[in-house]
Amino acid sequence: MANSYQVVVCGGIVPDPLQTLEPVAGPAGPALKNEMMLPAVLDPWAGHALYEAAALARKFPGSKVYLVSLAPKAKLQQVMMTIAQRVPLELVALDGPGGGFTDSAETAAALAGAIQGIAGLDRSKLLLFGGWESASRGAGSTMQMVAERLGIVDQFQGVDELQIGEDGSLRILERVEGGQHQVSVCDAPPALLGWATGNLGEPANNAQVGMQNMRTIMPSLQKAKPTQLKSGIAFASVALPKLQRETRIVKDASVDEIAKEIADWAAAE
Repeated sequence: MANSYQVVVCGGIVPDPLQTLEPVAGPAGPALKNEMMLPAVLDPWAGHALYEAAALARKFPGSKVYLVSLAPKAKLQQVMMTIAQRVPLELVALDGPGGGFTDSAETAAALAGAIQGIAGLDRSKLLLFGGWESASRGAGSTMQMVAERLGIVDQFQGVDELQIGEDGSLRILERVEGGQHQVSVCDAPPALLGWATGNLGEPANNAQVGMQNMRTIMPSLQKAKPTQLKSGIAFASVALPKLQRETRIVKDASVDEIAKEIADWAAAE
């Protein structure tokens, strides 16, 4: 089992979910109120992908983890002060919008371009990791389009577990309906894995890892390429979801009746 891998994790940053998020209409389009003042964290789904990548790299000596992130440079630097202490990685930073009001196709194009620019990237060892979903760009399509631009056709979404066999094959558990998993086998990289939750906890802080990472993270942030996402998306309005609660107690209603009432209620909104 002498395989080594180059694991590229795509992950953005998002406002801390414990904060109150209020959408507003800004001069450049929709945004969050006081967005630059809100504390930021690594996108939770991307976090799962990053921690799985780190565990894989520990298991296979010679492997390397890259984190490719499109986010405002100042906010990304704050988040990396924490993330850098948990996972040995090389940061590839793009200085651009980090909110959820961006087109996933434009985001995918920027990320794919950054990945193609990684020096010495070996497609025969490439595993592209990312979140199955996103706390900001929740289209569920960004990672798929990144992989398509890189020519990666073996794609797996909703991944909870990855096992690598003695022959280098990838055994992947993907979520399907009914709380079950689909078992897929991929002969070899390159492959895309869009992670759900995985099965690993958050790594503990390690000051030595942090100091080692910061030697490369700060230069990467300083030379982060300014990235503008220009898309044709237009938002008519942005607003918080309406708070509404209507409770009725009904006995002996059939499943079909309940489903029809819910569907009618949703259609009327």
